[in-house]
Amino acid sequence: AWYVPCLASHETLQELCRKENLTCKSIGITNRSPKSYEVEYLCDYKVEEGKAYYLVKWKGWPESSNTWEPRKHLNCPLLIQNFLRDKNEYLSRGRGGKAMKLRNHIRTLKPAIADYIVKKAKQRIALQRWTEELNRKKNHKAMILVENTVDLEGPPLDFYYINEYKPAPGINVLNGITTGCECADCPAEKCCPKEAGFILAYNKRKKLKIQPGLPIYECNSYCRCGPDCPNRIVQKGTPYSLCIFRTNNGRGWGVKTLQKIKTNSFVMEYVGEVITSEEAERRGQFYDNQGNTYLFDLDYDSDEFTVDAARYGNVSHFVNHS
Repeated sequence: AWYVPCLASHETLQELCRKENLTCKSIGITNRSPKSYEVEYLCDYKVEEGKAYYLVKWKGWPESSNTWEPRKHLNCPLLIQNFLRDKNEYLSRGRGGKAMKLRNHIRTLKPAIADYIVKKAKQRIALQRWTEELNRKKNHKAMILVENTVDLEGPPLDFYYINEYKPAPGINVLNGITTGCECADCPAEKCCPKEAGFILAYNKRKKLKIQPGLPIYECNSYCRCGPDCPNRIVQKGTPYSLCIFRTNNGRGWGVKTLQKIKTNSFVMEYVGEVITSEEAERRGQFYDNQGNTYLFDLDYDSDEFTVDAARYGNVSHFVNHS
């Protein structure tokens, strides 16, 4: 049998089971299990007989199970705070960015306001799950954050996070490398860069010291040296916490650093799917029609291969190249 990882969240699977009247012991949906209720997000607001009520979407339950609950029954201050902020954000759009609060005599929200609040809540959940997925898949210690304060856009649907080059069928990105240095303490006389006819690319502070355009020869899995080798920088991934954020100038997603980055320090590697130049020409025509550019040639020695980060990549996929 073939198995693939399920991309649905635990709550989504519970919701599906309850909607279809199914039981699944592994996710806690059984005939005997007690009904558990936890607020997932707030959908609407009204005042009846002087009491405030919120329409609650329960985690793991379909929307048909939403109920109106009095404010005093809700122990979710952060969700109420998000609800009020989203409401005021919607109202402020009609006043040139100036916040406007509901007056006390208003008893219900307009459908457009409630619809916006629900969309923002769903987006917030989707972005949080995407953030968790990115940090689960990354192979470096630095954190990845996601931020969208601009629109209702959620995570990209056709993007898959990878840490290393993903070769297309028939392509070997190692280019025949089957040996490494014998250094006990790099860089020694016969370390990888010198074997290739170049000098070590980094100084003692892990900054690049060679001129732009020269190749970087790092130690590899065949080398005798360990993970603390000073000639292992790029392969460890980005050392900086970065934020994928939605730009406010119509350029989609961008990347900003959450830490100070010193000159000549390594930030990130542009990884993606490795394809032939012929395939890159074909894909390039399609990307040009979409106004996207994700192709970078691996052209130090030849122009045989190209990196395509359109579907497979890391944080560098979201860097704006304007």
